[in-house]
Amino acid sequence: MRLKFKLYASLGEYLPPGAERHSVTLEVPESISPMAILEQHGVPLAQVHLVLINGVFIPPGERHLPLSEGDELAVWPAVAGG
Repeated sequence: MRLKFKLYASLGEYLPPGAERHSVTLEVPESISPMAILEQHGVPLAQVHLVLINGVFIPPGERHLPLSEGDELAVWPAVAGG
């Protein structure tokens, strides 16, 4: 199945080659979870803060649930500012 994978800020370095504007379309197995995608791309899970699927926040306890065809997975690290 195909889905859009977006990594923002410092996590952007973990996107595969060919990514443009923080985003890449992936071909992935059916029923893959957000956590599995992050692990496959070497994203340090300790740095993952916000996970959204189709613009909806996914709490940590639900990040193992399967994605669907056409989903958009967007991930941000914790940010600091002042």
